Amino acid sequence: MNVPFLIAKRYFFSRKKRNIISIISNIAMIGVAVGTMALIIVLSVFNGLEDLIRAIYSSFDPDLKISVVEGKSFETDTEFMNRIRRTPGVAVVSEVIEDNALLRYNDRQMVVKVKGVSENFFEQNQIDSSIVEGHFDLYRNDEYFAVVGRGVQYQLSIRPSNQFVSLQFLYPRNTKFNPLNPEGSFNSLPIRPGGVFAIERQYDDAYVFVPLNFAEELLEYGRRRTSLEIKVEDGHSIETVKKALQSTLGTAFKVQDSDEQHTSLLRAVKVEKLFVFITFAFILLIASLNIFFSLSMLVIDKKKDIAILASMGATATTIRNIFLFEGALVAFIGATYGLSLGMLVCNLQESFGLVSMGMATSIVDSYPVKMQVSDFVFTGLAIVIITLLVSIRPAYKAASMSVTENI
Repeated sequence: MNVPFLIAKRYFFSRKKRNIISIISNIAMIGVAVGTMALIIVLSVFNGLEDLIRAIYSSFDPDLKISVVEGKSFETDTEFMNRIRRTPGVAVVSEVIEDNALLRYNDRQMVVKVKGVSENFFEQNQIDSSIVEGHFDLYRNDEYFAVVGRGVQYQLSIRPSNQFVSLQFLYPRNTKFNPLNPEGSFNSLPIRPGGVFAIERQYDDAYVFVPLNFAEELLEYGRRRTSLEIKVEDGHSIETVKKALQSTLGTAFKVQDSDEQHTSLLRAVKVEKLFVFITFAFILLIASLNIFFSLSMLVIDKKKDIAILASMGATATTIRNIFLFEGALVAFIGATYGLSLGMLVCNLQESFGLVSMGMATSIVDSYPVKMQVSDFVFTGLAIVIITLLVSIRPAYKAASMSVTENI
């Protein structure tokens, strides 16, 4: 039988004498509950935003992307491509040429990112589901087409339905600039706009998809490629295929999975989540100061009880544990209510979207949430540490009280 816990439980649940100590204890419990609930909700929102980022970019990003460590492009040949295709788990290999170019349409112009892709590109990317106007075919009836981002369309007032006006791409030639004939220093190729996609503003405002052969001719890349995009076969681990490709290609190349292609963005979300956790932990610490005050007052109120227990043979450790358990009870009950309420609110948000994003152009209507066991574990650990910090001084003060002065 744990005597210190039973005594602490009796102090906490006693209804014989409701005084200021009980009120402060209840305030402390409510503060811990509210702080815990808020922490769980905010952490779950960050988890939801992280998953939303992955979902947004999944229609644009390949399973794996091969690029060169130094420089912008690399040479490819049949033997090089076959080595990659023969790697176990590789289903599709798409060749990509990506560079900046000047785009003109009627009397407007802007610099865009031209992304030339091979014909099998759409076998692994879901750009077709993001088409908002026209079609997503780059090759049709022996004619080349371009698919532009919605932001590019707005900037240049592009109309895919207009068959009489083409997009005009210009790219500097590898020759000396001639001020007498500036147009002659640029490669210039026309292509008809076939469709408009809308994925995410970062892409919509900059990217134009064109056939690989068109990009080769415009940018004068020849057999050079800026990247290769890999689709992994079903049933194969992306991480395993990544390691196999890295081993095949060597240190001159880097093989990145979807998360690594957006390392800075995902890292920023994780850093923000960490700082939010630290901030709310401090808020919990402030809320838990009420535990410190209630325990300190309880020690003063129970001086005679402590003296009697000591005279009956209770050790300093026993007396100290009584007040440590008292603080733990307040924090545990508050944390239990807080975790339960946080879980309830997250479930309601996930099911009914109680809090909307408040923007007409947002990708989702309401804030995304995702609960993780690790958040509950770390929140629980934070509460244990905070409770110990605020309870230890009153507990030691109780254990060091003089028996003769208080009997």
